[in-house]
Amino acid sequence: MPNTSKLLSPFRLGRLELKNRMVMAPMTRSRALVDGNVPNPLAAAYYAQRVSAGLIISEATQVSPQGVGYIRTPGVHSPEQVAGWRRVTEAVHAAGGVIFAQLWHVGRVSHPDFHDGRLPVAPSAIGYEGEVFTFQGKKRVVTPRALELEELPGIVEQFRRAAENAREAGFDGVELHGSNGYLLDQFLRDGSNQRTDAYGGSIENRARFPLEVARAVVGVWGAERVGYRLAPQSFPYAGVSDSTPAETFTYMARELNRLGLGYLHVTEAVSGQGVPGPEQRISPLLRKAFQGAFIVNGGYDAKTGESVIAQGEADLVAYGVPFLANPDLPERFQHEAPLNTVDASTFFTGEEKGYTDYPTLR
Repeated sequence: MPNTSKLLSPFRLGRLELKNRMVMAPMTRSRALVDGNVPNPLAAAYYAQRVSAGLIISEATQVSPQGVGYIRTPGVHSPEQVAGWRRVTEAVHAAGGVIFAQLWHVGRVSHPDFHDGRLPVAPSAIGYEGEVFTFQGKKRVVTPRALELEELPGIVEQFRRAAENAREAGFDGVELHGSNGYLLDQFLRDGSNQRTDAYGGSIENRARFPLEVARAVVGVWGAERVGYRLAPQSFPYAGVSDSTPAETFTYMARELNRLGLGYLHVTEAVSGQGVPGPEQRISPLLRKAFQGAFIVNGGYDAKTGESVIAQGEADLVAYGVPFLANPDLPERFQHEAPLNTVDASTFFTGEEKGYTDYPTLR
């Protein structure tokens, strides 16, 4: 890439100086320890290998036992988990990196096997067609239990305490996982939220709970160290839908902007099947509604990442699988070097194989 590359230029995120505008996207790797969902000791090496990213966002991390929906995914709600993450953040900082924790509650994307036989929770008792991996193999998701009104402050508190734990673990900030059909997203969309109380119905009501969570986390970190992830286009595997996505997500972006969040991270595919046309893409609307740092995500390469920043459509670009397989992705982009071949069979299994053993250029 040319020396004038926008993608490889530094960026100031609040008081944080990022070495470039390339973000390592959050990616579930299913390698947490079975006992207690503690980050795998290998995770320190995995993340430290990828500090060439201007910003690393951790894999999705449960805020509570109630938020679990997949095998071997880490949490940040127990002392052991906090200690495990501290080893990761220390390794990342020693190597010169910046890392945020992604805070996660799966809501209905779960199974009673994870909850001692109890039903997963959701804004409404609405199921969807899908499966999750349990320790007994793939199982169909079940119809969840609708959360009672008096339960909602307790879940806000789960996020707040997880934010405190992330700070204790040494993270530089946190991102709220408000996409991909998980709990915050379930509240926001009218396909999964059919409540008739103050948390359902209008867009303003459906956004109430996610915004309460965001305010609670801002109270811990300060707004500039908090990001929020949205995915306006539906993810079929989680069964989410919304009848007016442009209006819903633009409203959410405006409200997050009022909170002064450090960044908005928007996933909207730019390549592959089912990609919306230019007139259907919602991210440009969100870019106008949100004045903080804007991160785009969705199949970008070196050329398209450079272009989206040069055109002012984003400030940073998040890369998932390319960073998974190329710890030195910015250097490869800079020298136009070939990328490693991705081994998809190791995305969610393999311990060090496909995790810490991808080669660098030098």
